[in-house]
Amino acid sequence: MNPSLRNLTIEQRLRIVEDIWDSIAEEQQNQLLTDEQKMELDRRLDAFALDGNQGRLAENAIEDIRQRL
Repeated sequence: MNPSLRNLTIEQRLRIVEDIWDSIAEEQQNQLLTDEQKMELDRRLDAFALDGNQGRLAENAIEDIRQRL
């Protein structure tokens, strides 16, 4: 870790992390999908329309994962 960062309080470091995260999220909102990404999303939507499987609740999937650990 950069020694100058160690001089900051935890609250100050957390604020920096939050600011960085917010700036990343903001930039990602402005990025367009590639044609390949759009095609993949279309493929998945088509597969869902044909299958109709709603999947599982996240809570159930997470519980299954925890039981396997």
